[in-house]
Amino acid sequence: MKARTLLLGCGIASALLYAAMLVFIPLLWPAYSSASQTVSELSAIGAPTRALWMALGLVWTATYGLFGFGVWYAAGSRRALRTAGILIVAASALGIFWPPMHLRPLLAAGGGSLTDTLHLVWTAANGVLTLVAIGLTAAAFGGRFRIYAIATIVTMLAAGAMTSLAAPGVQANTPTPWIGVWERVNIGAWLVWVLVLAFELLKTISEKRLARDLHGVSGRRIEIAI
Repeated sequence: MKARTLLLGCGIASALLYAAMLVFIPLLWPAYSSASQTVSELSAIGAPTRALWMALGLVWTATYGLFGFGVWYAAGSRRALRTAGILIVAASALGIFWPPMHLRPLLAAGGGSLTDTLHLVWTAANGVLTLVAIGLTAAAFGGRFRIYAIATIVTMLAAGAMTSLAAPGVQANTPTPWIGVWERVNIGAWLVWVLVLAFELLKTISEKRLARDLHGVSGRRIEIAI
């Protein structure tokens, strides 16, 4: 029980850490705009915030991966939930090897390279893994959680589509007034899902522990009565 609780707690830590990175790291780059620039630009080659983002990103990767193991561990016989845990671990593994992009001026000048292409591939792969994982948790829990998970998927798809429509402006180094907003809506929906899933599983563990304790007390009372 303690191991599962700690692992699921890593999910809460990972979501809070990533949210903090989104809020505070841009403050170290005065020219950066969270509303009109992508999150990836914070870790772009040559960005003044790259070193800090990469360092904290490794911590996030570790905590998110441990959360995936926690989901798998807490799933029990629920196959959909176990698979979701595996996909979370896979998504965290992508984070270790995530290829960086170059800054906009270099991309517009034709200085992009294979790493920029792979960056887009990694982004798409991570999106698929995350959406499928959310869908699997919807199937595993049902009820209100299913409705919430479906709403999360719809939100992420809509925000992701809006981000994609503005993405060519990054390559061309033209204004992208809302790209950062849409991308952060997408990321925010994912982070909230991580928190909700972690608390839902922690609640399930707590209820099982309470039921076990009550059963133990009832058993002792019967023995005393006899």
